[in-house]
Amino acid sequence: QVQLVESGGGSVQAGGSLRLSCAASGRTFSSLSMGWFRQAPGKEREFVAAISWSGGSTYYADSVKGRFTISRDNAKNTVYLQMNSLKPEDTAVYYCAASDRILNTRTLYTPPGYNYWGQGTQVTVSS
Repeated sequence: QVQLVESGGGSVQAGGSLRLSCAASGRTFSSLSMGWFRQAPGKEREFVAAISWSGGSTYYADSVKGRFTISRDNAKNTVYLQMNSLKPEDTAVYYCAASDRILNTRTLYTPPGYNYWGQGTQVTVSS
């Protein structure tokens, strides 16, 4: 089992920045692929970013590419999402996810590819 706890959400004006953190416990963190998803009211959960177990590979949704950066510190069992130039459409609950499976280019971007989830943290961007 893996426990994930997100932090760092909040309210910010458009153009501002936030950094989300996700602390993991229960498994060897360096063996897990990690991802961030988000879900706005009335919408499906969508992929935001992912990072390989080593941190050597990162993946982003087109909507956040160039504005968000995913990183991980395996010594601290933590994955981060640095969000810059935030827009009102970034408003959502952000979820940290972990996978102990081998992800391919299809499952990497979809919720079923991940078998552990955090409780979510709210991000609100006002115009």
